[in-house]
Amino acid sequence: MSGKNIVRSSSKSEAGRTDWQRISKQSDQEIEEAIRADPDAAPLLTDDWFKKAQVVLPEKKVPVSIRLDKDIVEWFRAQQKPYQTLINAVLRTYMEARK
Repeated sequence: MSGKNIVRSSSKSEAGRTDWQRISKQSDQEIEEAIRADPDAAPLLTDDWFKKAQVVLPEKKVPVSIRLDKDIVEWFRAQQKPYQTLINAVLRTYMEARK
């Protein structure tokens, strides 16, 4: 794709409600404290975390051809794209429960 047909527009009506001026004045320490106080925020990634981190690549998928009922395929397609990934996750959950 060359990107020639991509149109970007910006208008005041599309602006969010974020107070960017207030945020730009916050120190790193204030930002970290706000993150720690947020029960929904993930823990901060420390240097120690990065030292222990390992790159884990997903296993390669094996192409298969199976016959499924039409309504099952339609339901999975309506749930998520790519629907094959969802089918794989459901099968994995079933497999793990049976181990």
